[in-house]
Amino acid sequence: MDVRTFWLAGRPATGDTELIVTNPLDGREVGRHSVPTDAQVEEAVAAAAQVAGQAAALPVHVRAEALAHVSRRLAERAEEIARLITAENGKPILWARGEVGRAVATFRFAAEETRRWSGEVQRLDTEPAAAGRLAYVSRVPYGPVLAITPFNFPLNLVAHKVAPAIAVGAPVIVKPAPATPLTSLLLGEILAETDLPAGMFSILPVENERAGALVEDPRLPVVSFTGSAPVGYAIADQVPRKHVTLELGGNAAAVVLADADLDWAATRVALYSNYQAGQSCIAVQRVIVEEPVYDAFVERLLPAVGALVTGDPADEKTQVGPLVSEAAAERVEQWIKEAVESGARVLAGGVREGATITPTVLTDVPADAKVAREEVFGPVMIVQRAASMDEAYAMVNDSAYGLQAGVFTRSLDAAFRANRELEVGGVIIGDVPSYRADQMPYGGVKDSGIGREGLGSAMRDLTYEKVMVITGLTL
Repeated sequence: MDVRTFWLAGRPATGDTELIVTNPLDGREVGRHSVPTDAQVEEAVAAAAQVAGQAAALPVHVRAEALAHVSRRLAERAEEIARLITAENGKPILWARGEVGRAVATFRFAAEETRRWSGEVQRLDTEPAAAGRLAYVSRVPYGPVLAITPFNFPLNLVAHKVAPAIAVGAPVIVKPAPATPLTSLLLGEILAETDLPAGMFSILPVENERAGALVEDPRLPVVSFTGSAPVGYAIADQVPRKHVTLELGGNAAAVVLADADLDWAATRVALYSNYQAGQSCIAVQRVIVEEPVYDAFVERLLPAVGALVTGDPADEKTQVGPLVSEAAAERVEQWIKEAVESGARVLAGGVREGATITPTVLTDVPADAKVAREEVFGPVMIVQRAASMDEAYAMVNDSAYGLQAGVFTRSLDAAFRANRELEVGGVIIGDVPSYRADQMPYGGVKDSGIGREGLGSAMRDLTYEKVMVITGLTL
């Protein structure tokens, strides 16, 4: 089997060792990739630092066309990339194709935002002392970005770090997840087709143990991390003087109020608790149902969950595939077991076979159980009763996390109250919390992170305002 090269300052390179990537379902070899040496990592960082000034000065049309090219090429190679995602990640091909489509849009949005990226002019002669003065306010990149990406979206979450960096003129070094590096290396092939200067990007599939040196390197003033809260906050503590952005996940809640369309709510909750085997930061984990419709909702939910097709992710019909590894599935199985031992009841699923867990519905879950308090990152939901809207919204907020929440209601008053009261970064009315448009601001509060993704938001997050004042003008 061919060994994939990594990308060092925009060119393919090989190190002196290689690693094997395996399929989560059956353990078969999917591919191999070369691993950078310490000297090659140093070369990549040095190149990013050296090109930073040139990158920041790149004309807008150069950056925008590079991003548009990537979008077009992803679309042209969509099926190839989707099948690679399925092979290394275990994501059903249904969802892998959706991820590629989103990445196509993400780079397209970035190209469009780049062409709109401009400064602001302010007249300062609003006071006599500033007569004849005008301010030009522009945004300038902090410098090269270290992007540490997760396994669950091995293309689109890489896109959400690479695209805004290129858009603002910041070199970017990607450290992909060890379980799913092949997709980002393929993205490197497409980036290398552009006219971006050497050093503008590197993709370095190094082991997690080697990431600490990259995090600490002063030549990389921005660290953008997506992953678990303990690791994210450890990074922030490690480099308190750097600009750090963190997307750290959550335990997303879907609220079903008494006026909701129960059929729609049950169908959406069933699917989006289990899509991608629940390995999404905004997969439905907690379902909070207002008391008058609780029984009727559960009667609709269980058949909808039971109808989901679990199996081989390469099968066109499969909706729920394996977790990323058998170890991950064993952890989720143990959390289910602990909840049951504490008094929870299993209404559906809960069976593990290898890396696969059947879609699971739990009720009567103790408030302190891990499946209620932590991020399960597996195909598990808990269903809870709420006596009223007041209690339902309080239950959403009774969490260390605050990424997104969904509220099923027909009431505008309930919707605006949810937006006002729920301690989350995004409120989705009439649907699950799992909805994300790639151009919208995306991020959370509390232990769900710091900063925002979404192209325009991320571009602002990677830059700072710089003011030039021109004096002696006749305005």
